[in-house]
Amino acid sequence: MTENELRDLIQSWENLNIVSRHIADHPEYLGVLMSVALDDRKPENWRAVWMVEKVYDQYPDLIRPYLPAMTDFLFTTHNNSKKRHLLKLISLNPIQEDQMGKLLNYGIETFTDASMPVAVRVHALQILFNISLEEPDFAGELIELIEHELAYHDSAGIRSRGKHLLRKLYQLRKKS
Repeated sequence: MTENELRDLIQSWENLNIVSRHIADHPEYLGVLMSVALDDRKPENWRAVWMVEKVYDQYPDLIRPYLPAMTDFLFTTHNNSKKRHLLKLISLNPIQEDQMGKLLNYGIETFTDASMPVAVRVHALQILFNISLEEPDFAGELIELIEHELAYHDSAGIRSRGKHLLRKLYQLRKKS
């Protein structure tokens, strides 16, 4: 399968599940999928990132080697659909030490940006929580950030994830 063939296939929603399963069964096409997914030249390429997430759901070990490239791409893309999927995938894995500082800054900026879609903000919050587990000194600041967002930029998604993570952060604070 070539990039052009994949680009043609992702034009139709009916093809996405079939192609995702095919790529999961034939990992030799993962490079093609990632090349399309990490390309911002065409708006519909976000569907390739959706497919990456579907492959990850079945075979996470196939996608994990691409996490550094996905993280680097996250910092440059302006496509909120891609951000949502990339942040979710990153949040499901340990934060790489060499990316922690950049993800911390990006996560704070994204989580506190009320103009961002809620799903993007929620996944950024999850990454911040994951970082706080690695860097306990950040937990206090994260509690303040969450409380601020709940007070001033509340939504059902932020409230649900925020309160859930606040409970965990309060428990961690008690233990230390």
